[in-house]
Amino acid sequence: MIKPNTSVLVIDDEEFVRDNIQDILMPPTDQYEFESMNEAVNVLFDVPKPLLAVRTPGIPEFTVEKAANGMEGLKMVRKALERGKPYAVIFLDMRMPGWSGLETAKEIRKYDLKAEIIFITAYSDRSINEIVEEAGQNVGYHCKPYAPEEIIQLATKAVSDYNKLRNLEQLIESISSIGLNRLQLTSLLKNILDQVAGSLNTDLALIGKLDDDFTYEKIISIGAMEEKINLTELISRVKSVPVEEDTVVQLDELVLARIDNYSVFALLKKGERLKTEKMYMLKLFVQNAAQAIRNAELNEKLIQKEKLSAVGQVIGMVMHDLRAPIKNIKLMTDMMRDEGVESDLIDMIDGSAEQASLIFDDFLDFIHQTPIKKLPVDLKAIINDAVNLAASRDGIGQVSIKVQMEDALMIYGDESKLRRTLSNLVNNAVDALTGSHTAGAEIVIAALKTGSGIELSVSDNGPGIPEEIIGTLFDPFVTRNKSNGTGLGLAIVKQYVCAHGGEIAINNNGGACFLITLPL
Repeated sequence: MIKPNTSVLVIDDEEFVRDNIQDILMPPTDQYEFESMNEAVNVLFDVPKPLLAVRTPGIPEFTVEKAANGMEGLKMVRKALERGKPYAVIFLDMRMPGWSGLETAKEIRKYDLKAEIIFITAYSDRSINEIVEEAGQNVGYHCKPYAPEEIIQLATKAVSDYNKLRNLEQLIESISSIGLNRLQLTSLLKNILDQVAGSLNTDLALIGKLDDDFTYEKIISIGAMEEKINLTELISRVKSVPVEEDTVVQLDELVLARIDNYSVFALLKKGERLKTEKMYMLKLFVQNAAQAIRNAELNEKLIQKEKLSAVGQVIGMVMHDLRAPIKNIKLMTDMMRDEGVESDLIDMIDGSAEQASLIFDDFLDFIHQTPIKKLPVDLKAIINDAVNLAASRDGIGQVSIKVQMEDALMIYGDESKLRRTLSNLVNNAVDALTGSHTAGAEIVIAALKTGSGIELSVSDNGPGIPEEIIGTLFDPFVTRNKSNGTGLGLAIVKQYVCAHGGEIAINNNGGACFLITLPL
């Protein structure tokens, strides 16, 4: 925590007012001196009660400086900023020769957006809304005459508000350098966003993320924000905002930061009016939150890489031990055939052994990122293999699988890896449909030749992919509601597609739809 700033500047053309506020906030410690000064004040100004008070325990120890007019006050503000010791509170007279109090405040705001300004005036010809509109939100307004305790209360509250925001700033600036995982970071960001929203006087805020392919991921929200906005319209709006990397822009109630080709944005409730000195806090939060999220993702990828390395070593040892038993299965089925044994089960045993061997090979290829071997491949044959494999699964009778494609569709690729890709997607769709007990469950596999390549899609009419996991769906070791999942299926799919020079995207459109584009 930073040391509290209790520095006060009084700008008033009346010397008595300047001195009186200074004496109220910095009262003499000597009781005799205090009583003598109050008596002198009473005689000179014919006031019925003391204008000074003994310092109350718990009240901040203020330091007070004074200026006789707006121009002098502005010079002192600028010098204080140059020294790195800005004023926390500025008491400002509304009516002064030269610059008025409001003109002075507007000039000060060109250099200092953070100081709490309190207008002390005998005239109330301007409404507080008008003052806020021109001087900013962190302002106060108090009419003369005033009592000592009122000045103390105003200064104490203003100093407290100022230092709370500075501490919040320091906390926000530190989050981008804290090494946390996504779960820990989300919890911290939620706590900080609560504080930021409180400082902005709003109970609605949303932090979201758009990847470079504009896939939306909610990070945190305050209040029932998602129920009160059109998310599709919001995403479209974010897409339309031109933002250079590592910059932050503000468009009405939308604040947007772009870091490494993806966007993090915050949205306030519609119609919320924020002056620059308040909005900068939200900008600071969004910018640092974006960097912190990026850091957490990089850290998790490093951990995943370490996990993959460990898994690779384990699978390598398992493969060494299982290679012989798996190959022996084929030898035994051949011996059964030589003995005259005839059964469809023998072919099924061979198929299962071959499938197990291919799974091991695919896992090892994924771990070691083995280059693919491209040869002419009949895409329809691969799709039929994936359908036939799914047909042997429990519960498949509840699911209809349809294929929509041309009879002859050739592609240049790695047959084994493309078959594994399709099998993973079809099996995941079967799991989603049977797990959700979808009525009239249906999977559609479609392939279409385009001008530049092949578009291959696997879609279902199930519940779709939950929004909160779309952003991590292709990460290794991520599973959801699957008792038999390894957490590598979709990670393998993405790696294989990318290795072919293709792309894979996912969307929810009446169910989950995986769309793969592959070059010819």
